[in-house]
Amino acid sequence: MLSDQVKIGVERAPNRSLLYALGYTDEELQKPLIGVVSSYNEIVPGHMNLDKIADAVKAGIRAAGGTPVMFPAIAVCDGIAMGHVGMKYSLVTRDLIADSTEAMVIAHQFDGLVMIPNCDKNVPGLLMAAARLNIPTIFCSGGPMLAGRLEDGRRTCLSHMFEAVGAYHAGTLDADGVKEYEENACPTCGSCSGMYTANSMNCLTEAIGMALKGNGTIPAVWSARLRLAKHTGMQIVELVKKNIRPLDIMTPAAFHNAETVDMALGCSTNTMLHLPAIAHEAGVTIDLNQANEISSHTPNLCHLAPAGNTFMEDLEGAGGVPAVMKELTKLNLLDTSCMTVTGKTLGENLEGVRNRNPEIIRPIDNPFSKTGGIAVLKGNLALDGCVVKQSAVAPEMMVHEGPARVFDSEDDAIAAIYARKILPGDVVVIRYEGPKGGPGMREMLNPTSAICGMGLGESVALITDGRFSGATRGASIGHVSPEAAAGGNIALVEEGDLISIDIPGCRIELKVSDEELEARRRKWVCPPPRIQTGYLARYAKLVSSADKGAILQ
Repeated sequence: MLSDQVKIGVERAPNRSLLYALGYTDEELQKPLIGVVSSYNEIVPGHMNLDKIADAVKAGIRAAGGTPVMFPAIAVCDGIAMGHVGMKYSLVTRDLIADSTEAMVIAHQFDGLVMIPNCDKNVPGLLMAAARLNIPTIFCSGGPMLAGRLEDGRRTCLSHMFEAVGAYHAGTLDADGVKEYEENACPTCGSCSGMYTANSMNCLTEAIGMALKGNGTIPAVWSARLRLAKHTGMQIVELVKKNIRPLDIMTPAAFHNAETVDMALGCSTNTMLHLPAIAHEAGVTIDLNQANEISSHTPNLCHLAPAGNTFMEDLEGAGGVPAVMKELTKLNLLDTSCMTVTGKTLGENLEGVRNRNPEIIRPIDNPFSKTGGIAVLKGNLALDGCVVKQSAVAPEMMVHEGPARVFDSEDDAIAAIYARKILPGDVVVIRYEGPKGGPGMREMLNPTSAICGMGLGESVALITDGRFSGATRGASIGHVSPEAAAGGNIALVEEGDLISIDIPGCRIELKVSDEELEARRRKWVCPPPRIQTGYLARYAKLVSSADKGAILQ
């Protein structure tokens, strides 16, 4: 066992003395040492229940003959970090989580790992660590939040809450109305209840084969979540015995499966950052262009919030991720020979699975659309690509042309939107918010929600080199690459320039001649970094562009 490095032989007597100081017995030390990476904290609603999940995982490990050893991982709540400087520190934690987990695991020589994440950057960070470390590993998330309910019986969620603020500024909702959303949008612990980034990544963890059935969809407050955690603890001991490792599971075919499920579910655009970064750690290259190829033949089967009015608990009731995957196998869109943490192939796992609610998971022959939930657009405004969640775009905005309204920060754009300076037909451009330029590539849920909440979601587009929350809907186009701080053409856009968006055609064009763009480039001077000290300054020097997954080079 790997843990023999710290517990076997007279030379390791000093090491054992420290393990004895922790209260471990000789009997416990003879068993596999399983690291339990708990992301529990008291500031993230999706993580406040992870102490109970960790306890259940540890019970499962002991029941199966292992010795659990818990240590922490950090996590940021994107909702609480939204709209201020704190959001610059969200994406960057993905790499801190991967690096710190690597350090803890190699320093202490665990035989296997159970990762207990739940929220946006925490899940991909731990998946990156799993691929990098390549020791037997399994995931058990904390589970999604239940949807809220307003006084009139309508269900609600966090994306509605953000849009309520826009409605208040538009004068269509009063302070009492905002308060009602505030008190009901997030009624339980768990990752926010729509197909936002956390739930997207927890579902894709299941799809890629690194978690048991229900990881992405069993609600946080259901006792079934604790039973899942116990079974996860039991299963890691089996994975150690059989020496099934992440790189046996996280293969090119498995990543292709995950991207296919992504398109069918209508996941967050943030998956287009995280899947390439996770794949990079596994030695697999994901080209952003693959997304359109996969989307072109993958039907979109689900319209969970913000694309529709259904929620994660509904997806669980319909059969969860396995039911979606089962539909996809009817068109042979998945490689069912892939190994999973069950010790069985994907095909074996899907035996007997059925779609229990064709209204929530559309049958493969009656999809919401014939193409997937995400599209990658290219053109002179985004030579290396940009990303939109097309399943959450109003039909009238799938093709749009309008004048650019240019802002060099999210804060300036928000002020203009709330001041009602943005008009129907406009294309809001927010730049210098990319991985380097932000630095940290802030999410733009506030401006997109303001646009929708003020009744402009069917007439105004937003383009940025930053990114969006999974709760964003509308013609919100992010990850523009190259970013402004790297000299991308988005830095050269001027107020009033016409911008053409063709989502079905996967095109985005700045209607300015090459000669004029070159003349503007000769005059362009990149503004100095907004943050020049600490971790973000180091991050800005090392981070790649969004189309490469914003990985640290």
